[in-house]
Amino acid sequence: MGLPAGIDSAVIDRLKDAAGPGGWTADQDLILPHLVEWRDQWTGSTPLLLMPQTTHQAQAILAICHQNRIAVTTQGGNTGLVGAQIPRGEILVSTRRMTAIRSIDPVDDAIIAEAGVVLTRVQDAAREAGKRFPLSLASEGSATIGGLISTNAGGVHVRRHGMMRAQVLGIEAVLPDGSLHAGLSSLRKDNTGYDLKQLLIGAEGTLGLVTAATLRMVSRPQVMAVAMLGLETPDQAVALLHRLEDATGAVAAFEVMNRTGVELAVRNTPSRDPFPDAWPWLALVEFEGSDAGLLARCEEALGAALEAGLAGDALLAQNETQAKAFWFLREEMSAGQKPEGAAAKHDVSVPVSKIPQFLAAADAVVNRLVPGARIVAFGHCSDGNIHYDVVQPAGMEPDAFRALAPALIEAVHDVTVGLDGSISAEHGIGISRRDEFIRREPPTHLALMRAIKTAFDPHGIMNPRVLL
Repeated sequence: MGLPAGIDSAVIDRLKDAAGPGGWTADQDLILPHLVEWRDQWTGSTPLLLMPQTTHQAQAILAICHQNRIAVTTQGGNTGLVGAQIPRGEILVSTRRMTAIRSIDPVDDAIIAEAGVVLTRVQDAAREAGKRFPLSLASEGSATIGGLISTNAGGVHVRRHGMMRAQVLGIEAVLPDGSLHAGLSSLRKDNTGYDLKQLLIGAEGTLGLVTAATLRMVSRPQVMAVAMLGLETPDQAVALLHRLEDATGAVAAFEVMNRTGVELAVRNTPSRDPFPDAWPWLALVEFEGSDAGLLARCEEALGAALEAGLAGDALLAQNETQAKAFWFLREEMSAGQKPEGAAAKHDVSVPVSKIPQFLAAADAVVNRLVPGARIVAFGHCSDGNIHYDVVQPAGMEPDAFRALAPALIEAVHDVTVGLDGSISAEHGIGISRRDEFIRREPPTHLALMRAIKTAFDPHGIMNPRVLL
């Protein structure tokens, strides 16, 4: 494709020089994988892909873009689900070559990783140091630290360990004018002014380019157990969560999956349902602790839950292979939908106590608007985040369903907001939720966010179509 309007080839040459040898390409065949979101919901275009390897190179790139008013889209592992990382004509800046783990300090419980480091590498490095990095999610084999910070990623251990925001001690970031926020502190307590790193976390690349971060590590659990339970209703799931927490003090993750989601995953992926009976809901529970008596407490707690009628069946994984099989089923909920046609995706959260009410009301709305639609509800029951996906009815043309999707999405979000919930629990706003976010957000909130955006990025070059 051609150069952005008003940008001459001399400026493009300066950007290539700033990125250094091997740090740029204009070859559209090489760029193509960076232009497609993995669910095929978003595709884009760019005349130039820049891949800085050092913070200094990233500074030089953004300084040139700032001086010449060149719009930039930033990208990490391209695992985002709301389109924020897909350029639409902007220069694309990828952190894929910023892959150094700069230091690990088990005494400070801190690890400094560059933005392009994949999450599993951080997990492995922490493990080798005798520690743990407590963020885990389905895309951890490809999601990068910079992207996880920019989206404030959640995952399965939020109730116990918090979101990505809670894992970040310090940030190094290149600001839109090329200046550097050098904030790689490992301090847990620092009350010297505004906590600037928190503005960059969850900003979806609109305030600057994260180049490295100081991440906290925690002690590794000495004992872990994974259980799968068959349930009749979401009300049982909420009651079961608290019952198991109170009985063990060790619930680290509590996930739910509805029957439709399980059936599609079993049909379209190598997953399998561990129960002979087709329970309407499955709950996946992970326990972690440090005492030898944990397994016995878990078994006792699961037995008591069965006796109390909070579950119809329960399996405690007997080995690591079985535990991984339980988790694999949960992680394939999205992949199981992909061959089934078009889908309307929702990443919502409500107070935990209102999960059953949300599901009942959302189901009623969907069934009214799109009779025969297949509802896949799954996710993080322990923190109120439900991935509520609506797959086209069998036999309906995808385009016909897509025409109905906007009204359906708005109706589900109306239910969510009516229950004091959020229309974006962990995926972000991006471009897919931008218009709705702006329409629903209180004017005072928007004014404050826009003032912050202007202060950081007065020319509006950073991810200009995203969030605000």
